[in-house]
Amino acid sequence: MNAPLRVRRKTVVADGVVTLELAGGGRVKDWTPGSHLDLVLPTGLTRQYSLCGDRWDSGHYRIGVLREPGGRGGSAYVHDELDVGDEVGVGGPRNNFPLVPSPEYLFVAGGIGITPLLPMVHQAELLGARWRLLYGGRHRASMAFLDDLEAHGDRVLVRPQDEHGLLDLAGFLGEPRPDVKIYACGPAPLLDAIERVCAPWPPYTLRTERFVADAGEPARSTPFEVELVRSGLRVTVPPSASVLDAVAEAGVEVLSSCRQGTCGTCETAVLAGRPEHRDAILEDHERAAADRMFVCVSRSLSDRLVLDL
Repeated sequence: MNAPLRVRRKTVVADGVVTLELAGGGRVKDWTPGSHLDLVLPTGLTRQYSLCGDRWDSGHYRIGVLREPGGRGGSAYVHDELDVGDEVGVGGPRNNFPLVPSPEYLFVAGGIGITPLLPMVHQAELLGARWRLLYGGRHRASMAFLDDLEAHGDRVLVRPQDEHGLLDLAGFLGEPRPDVKIYACGPAPLLDAIERVCAPWPPYTLRTERFVADAGEPARSTPFEVELVRSGLRVTVPPSASVLDAVAEAGVEVLSSCRQGTCGTCETAVLAGRPEHRDAILEDHERAAADRMFVCVSRSLSDRLVLDL
């Protein structure tokens, strides 16, 4: 965990969305587009938020926070209780959604999913790459950072649902072609839809960031064994416990944060066995490699996993 930071500015930027500017007594850690922070609130809750400010401003971080009525209390605290001058803990930045080099980018954002894409747009502009952004939301008043994007003219398509209906993904993306990277962030229905539309595109064209991990039932409902090579232990993981909890009960601590498979803190090397990936981070080819897993949510397809713990 880094040194605590203070809320320097809190701004309402759309219906249900506030930004926080966080600063300390000196330079904050460098970050790259797609990075997020672990925000440790005074209540003890830890939440992850994408950085959406100027990466070249070394004096502070900016994050955007959507009020989530069905959430677990973190966003409500940020909106209703956290104020300018309050101190928060900070972990990271970490980047599970990096912008890779490409001559052309197509960005698709849904709602608060604009936050990690905003620095990507600025980076693409800085590099002189071709790019366009399709940005949707429930209605225009709920869509943050429209003023930031206005300067980019017709490269940004703003499409509130109450004015235009569902996003025309196929029309925006066009025909499959090489030398393009597609980045998308937003609610699950949007990301499911863009994955279907991008199925004919070259492999690894599409990169998505999800707010939640796989909520379906695990592939197996029986216990499995985890061998911890560095600790010299064998641990049985029952259906009712996560790998993270089972190894912690055996006395082996693994650094973790979100416990939802979205932040990447608990990434662990897999030396043998076949993990069942249930996170929202790894791409298909990374899952196929079966050489790492996020032990807060992922489980096992084999009877035994060997982990570098």
